[in-house]
Amino acid sequence: MVNIGPNIQLPDFPLLLAPMEDVSDPPFRAVCKAHGADLMYTEFISSEGLIRAAAKSRKKLDIFDYERPIGIQLFGSDVDTMGECAAISTEAGPDLIDINYGCPVKQVACRGAGAALLQDIPKMVLMTAAVIRHTHLPVTVKTRLGWDEGTKNVEEVAERLQDVGIAALTVHGRTRAQLYKGDADWRLIAKIKDNPRIKIPIFGNGDITSPEKALEYKTRYGVDGVMIGRASIGYPWIFREVKHYVATGQLLAPPTLEERVAACQMHFDRSIEWKGPKVGIFEMRRHYAHYFRGLEGAKAWRTSLVNAETPADVLEILQEIAASEAVLVG
Repeated sequence: MVNIGPNIQLPDFPLLLAPMEDVSDPPFRAVCKAHGADLMYTEFISSEGLIRAAAKSRKKLDIFDYERPIGIQLFGSDVDTMGECAAISTEAGPDLIDINYGCPVKQVACRGAGAALLQDIPKMVLMTAAVIRHTHLPVTVKTRLGWDEGTKNVEEVAERLQDVGIAALTVHGRTRAQLYKGDADWRLIAKIKDNPRIKIPIFGNGDITSPEKALEYKTRYGVDGVMIGRASIGYPWIFREVKHYVATGQLLAPPTLEERVAACQMHFDRSIEWKGPKVGIFEMRRHYAHYFRGLEGAKAWRTSLVNAETPADVLEILQEIAASEAVLVG
């Protein structure tokens, strides 16, 4: 078992769903949970937005019992505000609070939040301590190797954040300067895991795109588990496939057409339920290409789904896809 704090018990080599802005909302999380995700997080939530009671930030606090264990992820640039937001988030009833020190996008990092804190470790330590003081829940952190190639300081970060009380650490194997380009480098993640001072679980993130790679990285780098992000978009089966391969060394067959349609419909149904018909239909449009990637006639199906205006229209098209006997062509 992998333990985060006193009350969260995960299986050996757990699979975490990465918090992804405009992706990992409750409907998406429901599909990933159904297919084997062991620990999930909300989309990251702006501490400033939460303090202002901005509707979008407050909506991201929505969590459901079937998602557990689940963490609320926060980001911000002000130490006191982050502490206040930890208290607000705790009232929403998550299982843990996660701090984002890894987001590389300009709108976040250039405002002193996310990966920007990798340039100011003392402030990162103060902010982490403030969050821990304002919640009784375990506090975890997600970060990167460093700001750029010349400042890979994640080993120091790991020690200092453990010393102030974090319960687990996830490291994305790229610097902020890399954004999402190039290959993730897990060698520093392995050094953190091998550090005898480090007692908390260490999870690796970056480029886990297949069951084979998950097992390879487990064996090579010794991490306690992996976090999967982009590979799960439109393909929640990645979680069950990794689990099966790690346990047996055998690959599962890819999802059938019926399974693809069923997962897409579950995602759609949850979107309508949580967001309402108008927003639910609109925001699902970004997902169709992923669910039916490689399917014969996928472009035409996607066009029909994107142009559908009512829930009944969408469901009718999904039923047509299921009955079409279309095959994967690449």
